[in-house]
Amino acid sequence: MKFLTKRNIMIAFSIIILLVIIFFILPVSIPIILALLTALFLDPLVKWVEIRFKWKRKVSVIVNFIVFVGISVLLLFYTVTTLIGKIVHFTKEIPNYLNSLSSVWINTQSKLFQYTVGMPEDILAMLENEFNEIIESIRISIITLLSYDRILALISDIPNFLVSFIVFMIALFLFMLELPNLKKTFYFHLTEATAEKVHYMMSRLRFVILGFVKAQMLVSLIILAVSFIGLLMIIPKYAVVMALVIWIIDIIPILGSIIILAPWSIYQYISGDIAMGTKLAILAVILLVIRRTIEPKVMGSQIGLSPLPTLIAMFIGLKLFGILGFFIGPMLVILFNTAREAGIIKLNFKI
Repeated sequence: MKFLTKRNIMIAFSIIILLVIIFFILPVSIPIILALLTALFLDPLVKWVEIRFKWKRKVSVIVNFIVFVGISVLLLFYTVTTLIGKIVHFTKEIPNYLNSLSSVWINTQSKLFQYTVGMPEDILAMLENEFNEIIESIRISIITLLSYDRILALISDIPNFLVSFIVFMIALFLFMLELPNLKKTFYFHLTEATAEKVHYMMSRLRFVILGFVKAQMLVSLIILAVSFIGLLMIIPKYAVVMALVIWIIDIIPILGSIIILAPWSIYQYISGDIAMGTKLAILAVILLVIRRTIEPKVMGSQIGLSPLPTLIAMFIGLKLFGILGFFIGPMLVILFNTAREAGIIKLNFKI
């Protein structure tokens, strides 16, 4: 029973609490955590405005908060209205798309019959069954995607998103207002040596978060530029619009631009435009390679992580927390590294 010391019990208890926080509390507290991180990120700007214009902190917080909310609402409004406009346009064009797909399918069948002239009837029947099964699976997939339950579930998520957004905004304003008091309360319970370590950790974390944002913006701008140049050479008429759509969709982890370019390329292949389909497929591969190779390197250089831990953190975060985990994973690794650099966490052991 020599292992049942007070120190070991406290360590085990702390690990259990940490695991409970990570797996149960953290996923449902994401709006509040994002509000705190955003408040820490905006705090230098609040202080600068406070000193520059000699305003009280409350006035500086209100001004910065209004500017931040205004920019966020404008971006959200533009994104939502653009997507709704595209969806409305798509629904209006669905009959034309279906007619064109029907004609494409008829032409494809006639070509297949020409190529399969002289083949045994068993092989022809097998090929016909295979193609019918493919068409049926595509039809079922489209019906499932546009089903009432799927649309209802999507609509039911809108109030949850709005609630989370409102909670984020309220928490952000309160965090911005009370941040100095929260810091004083937090540092009051620390010794002088520990307070120095935590101060270093927070400074380092703020620098790393800024680097993380810069890395995401840099990769995003690279994706936008490559998409625009590629589409300008492939299909100049829709280069601007589709480059913006790909730029917005590309933030989705793992898939990204493939969601747009892969179906587009397949459609061009089926319609008989092999050259266009090949060009779009090549562009999709190029964008995927850029996102999966440049992103870990850029983020590694900006936040101080090597590409391998960055990639592992992104993947594990994605599996645990969904899309937001794509950003939470590296943040947790950054937090651990900064705590280790500050001397709060020590791993000087040998086995």
